[in-house]
Amino acid sequence: MSTITSAKAPAKTPGKAPAKTPAKAPAGPASALQVLKDDHRNVEALFVQFEATGPKANKKREMLVAKIIEALSIHASIEETTFYPELRKRISDSEPNVLEALEEHHVVKWILSELESMSADDERYEAKVTVLIEIVRHHVKEEEKEIFPMVRNALTRTDLAEIGELLQIARPTASKRPHPRSPDAPPANLVAAAVTGPMDAARAAGEAAVRSVRQLIER
Repeated sequence: MSTITSAKAPAKTPGKAPAKTPAKAPAGPASALQVLKDDHRNVEALFVQFEATGPKANKKREMLVAKIIEALSIHASIEETTFYPELRKRISDSEPNVLEALEEHHVVKWILSELESMSADDERYEAKVTVLIEIVRHHVKEEEKEIFPMVRNALTRTDLAEIGELLQIARPTASKRPHPRSPDAPPANLVAAAVTGPMDAARAAGEAAVRSVRQLIER
């Protein structure tokens, strides 16, 4: 009578278990300066794209300008409702820089509001966009070379992270269109933003719906 023997599992070679990759800690809030620099870089990329277009690229130019208007409107809004008020509150000698920056915003918003109602075949269109680009580039240079170093020297990383978080909270409800006649300093601008933000979103939704209908008709 044959005996059936069960096969033994091969013995495990003694050794250390593979080391586990440590989980990365969640990233904290971005610095306020990084949030604003990212906006600057995004807008500059749109400027470069516009400058690369030819005089006959009307549709592309209008598409780029629409993006520029929205990006700059949101950026100006979060600076005016959050960043500049925080500087005034936390840095005693920031007032002259903030007031100059607000005046530059005011000029930019007027140009943006004019571009909203213009088409790319208007003889002043390219010239107006060119002036806009020059003003914004000057504003960004002053902000990054003068205001940002002052802020970095005066505030802690924790302060900058707190303001960065406030900027991100303000972004979703920020105005997507220029409102040059609206107040640009608290508390009046906070009240205005609470009204214009939803109105801008409703207008954008309506315009998108109209474009969709037109596309269906033209097919």
